[in-house]
Amino acid sequence: MGKALPALLFLYFISVGKLVTANNCQQKTWCVAKPSSDQATLLANINYACSQVDCRILQKGCPCFSPDNLINHASIAMNLYYQSRGRNKWNCDFRNSALIVISDPSYADCIYA
Repeated sequence: MGKALPALLFLYFISVGKLVTANNCQQKTWCVAKPSSDQATLLANINYACSQVDCRILQKGCPCFSPDNLINHASIAMNLYYQSRGRNKWNCDFRNSALIVISDPSYADCIYA
């Protein structure tokens, strides 16, 4: 038993080290609208997300207003919601009208959180 305990402790520290490394290297993700989503769905997504989070960044004159179209505004609103809820995959479903992406969708002065 004397040799088994150090071996178990060694395995424990290796496991803990891997968990810490995995958590520290978590990849940043964003939630965007599926390009195939219809206009009614995009509008519903904007309305829902913006009822839950601050969407002022989408107002005219703000950095994310342009381009002024539903897919752009829906993507920004959906991502604001997704980020505010902890970036869980279930917070980027929007009735199967959303995608989680690993490429930053920010553009010009419109920075996705």
